[in-house]
Amino acid sequence: MMPSEKPIRQLALAARLLMLLAAVVGLAAAVLLSQLYGPASPAAPVAGANEATDGPPPPGSYHRPATPAPDTAAIPRTAAGRQIRYGRELVARTAAYLGPRGTVAHLSNGMNCQNCHLQAGTQGFANNYLAVAATYPKLRARSGTVEGIEKRVNDCLERSLNGRALPDSRREMRAIVAYINWLGQGIPKGKKVYGTGLTKLAYLPRAADPAIGRAVFASKCQSCHGPTGQGQPLADGHGYQYPPLWGPRSYNDGAGLFRVSNLAKYVKAAMPFGATFDQPQLTDAQAWDVAAFVNSQPRPHLRTPRDWPDISQKPVDYPFGPYADAFAERQHKYGPWQPIEAAHPAKAN
Repeated sequence: MMPSEKPIRQLALAARLLMLLAAVVGLAAAVLLSQLYGPASPAAPVAGANEATDGPPPPGSYHRPATPAPDTAAIPRTAAGRQIRYGRELVARTAAYLGPRGTVAHLSNGMNCQNCHLQAGTQGFANNYLAVAATYPKLRARSGTVEGIEKRVNDCLERSLNGRALPDSRREMRAIVAYINWLGQGIPKGKKVYGTGLTKLAYLPRAADPAIGRAVFASKCQSCHGPTGQGQPLADGHGYQYPPLWGPRSYNDGAGLFRVSNLAKYVKAAMPFGATFDQPQLTDAQAWDVAAFVNSQPRPHLRTPRDWPDISQKPVDYPFGPYADAFAERQHKYGPWQPIEAAHPAKAN
């Protein structure tokens, strides 16, 4: 390299560095001016504000199918089979037989058992009946007694259908019990199978919010259940295509679904219409908040002075005191439940 070339190259490098520095300064100035004088940036979203319009979560939360129910075509053409088929008919069309205009008795509020136990109690994680025969009789903390299937059926009649009990010897009771036993055939005593009862649902890191739930209901639920939760009656007047979710014809406050956790688990796995536990249409937050909204609406009251004789056995979300802890009734109903569970480790969700 010639001696005169070195200063020239140094000058060229310095010029490039100056140009790069000028570009950086210009970019920073442009950003500053746009923040000072440009259009206002949108406000940060409030948590939950858009929850009502959230789309469904990705499918495949569960990777195996629910245990299938026996095929109704296999019900025998015998007297015992006729009893089983009548039991299934009573579950599917309860109001036609036992509702306000029932052909057999007037015991219930006009809803059908199937409105909550979908597909006559066979849809996975939608209050599925398959394990009932295998797990009853059993000691239930709510009553403090050993209960048989008949007591479980009457609990549904008196609480979920806001009606009156059937005598254990009544033909209709014997038929419903026969159907439930038939569904549970082959399941070992004391065992549950996948898909029975309700799905698990993680708690939110906050309380369930009825105000957000109102928007979720309007977006996801009212097209079937109506803007005032009144449901849609069947054309023949015997029961509901879509049941009332509150009001005088809905479940009373002694029903299991009046616990926010139970309703949230149910709607997560089964609602809106067409949803299943492995193809859900609601996010977890939507399920919790819409359950809180629905269970904040007026409904019939059931006096239950004998429920929970041992109050330490009440679930963390049981909405009525007294409690064996110092948490408020509102927190027990809406959460957050993690602090209550921490105080009662045996009551984990």
